Amino acid sequence: MELKQQLKLSQQLIMTPQLQQAIKLLQMSRMELSELVQEELLENPMLEEGAEARDSRSAPAEEVESAPLDPGESKKDEIDWERYIENYTQQAPMPSVRRNDDDLPGLESTLSTVEDLTDYLGWQLRMGEFMEDERRFAALVIGNLDDNGYLRIEGMDPSEVVPRLSAEAGLDSEDAEEVLEMIQQFDPVGVAARSLEECLTIQAKHFGMDDLVLKVIGDHLTDLEKRHYPAVAKALGCPLEEVYDVAQIIAELEPRPARRFQTEEPRYIVPDVYVHRVGDEYYVVANDDGMPKLKISSFYRSAMADNPKAKEYIQDKLRSAQWLIRSIDQRRKTIVRVTECIVEKQRDFFDKGIEYLKPMILRDVAETVGMHESTISRVTSNKYVHTPRGTFELKYFFNSAIRRDNHTDIASESVKQAIKNIIGGEDEKAPLSDQRIVEILARDDIKIARRTVAKYREMLGILSSSKRKKYF
Repeated sequence: MELKQQLKLSQQLIMTPQLQQAIKLLQMSRMELSELVQEELLENPMLEEGAEARDSRSAPAEEVESAPLDPGESKKDEIDWERYIENYTQQAPMPSVRRNDDDLPGLESTLSTVEDLTDYLGWQLRMGEFMEDERRFAALVIGNLDDNGYLRIEGMDPSEVVPRLSAEAGLDSEDAEEVLEMIQQFDPVGVAARSLEECLTIQAKHFGMDDLVLKVIGDHLTDLEKRHYPAVAKALGCPLEEVYDVAQIIAELEPRPARRFQTEEPRYIVPDVYVHRVGDEYYVVANDDGMPKLKISSFYRSAMADNPKAKEYIQDKLRSAQWLIRSIDQRRKTIVRVTECIVEKQRDFFDKGIEYLKPMILRDVAETVGMHESTISRVTSNKYVHTPRGTFELKYFFNSAIRRDNHTDIASESVKQAIKNIIGGEDEKAPLSDQRIVEILARDDIKIARRTVAKYREMLGILSSSKRKKYF
């Protein structure tokens, strides 16, 4: 055993906190970034939100005038914060943006709460004449409704639900069935049903529909769902036209009574970038509307002068604020740069439409912009672009290639569009089968399997040929 010193040369990849922050910001959606900025505004006293709007013709408001910071710089190294804040406060003010009243949300958008199904049924229960034990049972029923308005308890057979709840409420089982029938007549009609058949039957009786409708709901709902109208007509011994009319009537009933009480807020997409067409050229512009405009607070200039002991704390917070501002600006520039590359490579799509979308993978863009594929993946995830052709997720433009013998390869999205166009032009009384669609695509040298057509059709939300068929 002996001790000795030796030199060893090796390469290591060290993720600095600043680099980790930049990667984290890059893969965030617009909403997540906005939430992060709001958190940083609360935690870092050196950050504040600017009241002025950014002038797109001038330099970004977030740019820092001090010398660049070295990621490995020691916290003890002083920053000339006095010169920095003095230069920052002497910047010319940005032009303000005036908004008219049309930009303000409507009165209906200012409601703080929305009545849900439970509250609505509870109000109707209080308005009814029920005994105390009946109210307890009804409250248990209302509390066990699922999102569609059905009475269901997970892991329990539907026939066991009422006896279970009636025993818990101390109510006789026969009385419980009567109370349940009364609840099922509440608005919306059919709520608290235990099955689709029961729900539709309750509505059909409520609206006074004839026995044929009730017979079809009770015995032939599966055939009706599959549009096997001839089988239903044969079983009931009635004309096919009459069965078709009954099917149209049943289609008007509500299979999900709680639909209008869904409390899930709609998800609005705000594009991260815009693609504008001016003449024959396309221009990519970042969407900075609604994003907080960060700047360094000038309040701490006087505070630092009066309290030198706080200088190290302020320097640390200033360094953190600078890196956040720079990371956000770098994220913005990277998204614009990648989008410009996508527009360049998919020029035919923007000029002519989805049929001309080209096959493209992450490597194609990564090699052009000089970035790693993982970076391109982060940039395009949960990022949206508004174009003259519509609003798309950036990942939409990356497609696998379908090879063709005598033509250039075609993107999978273009094949989906071709299938959609073929089905859109079919005879509704004699819809095309998946195998027939395969044969039609082969005419254009697009050779794919029948199961691939079925997969693309399901992704487009298009029913099978048997369910698309219209008899009259």
